[in-house]
Amino acid sequence: MKEHIQVFTTTANKEDARKIARDLIEKKLVACAQIIGPIMSTYRWKGKIEEEEEWLCLLKSRYDQYEKLERRIKSIHPYEVPEILALSVVKGSQSYLEWLDGQLESGPETGDA
Repeated sequence: MKEHIQVFTTTANKEDARKIARDLIEKKLVACAQIIGPIMSTYRWKGKIEEEEEWLCLLKSRYDQYEKLERRIKSIHPYEVPEILALSVVKGSQSYLEWLDGQLESGPETGDA
């Protein structure tokens, strides 16, 4: 069984979020990208507490795509240390997961599209 994941990343503005989403879809690293925002993020960075408005990208993919997906996000993301977190999908609609698989490039384990 293929392990599906949802990956999260945040950006400083909507344009960067859209650029990342479109790039990952075009490269077939994610099947769907949803952009939510603005959101308020509070975090510690270089010893200071920061509060910034950000945009959240929710990216639907598979575990076998994660390494390429992470590398691609890092290569195009403007942040020095972008948030890139992946969570396993525990359950999902079979028809949606089949559609998701069909949108991704073939993985090393599966050999299918």
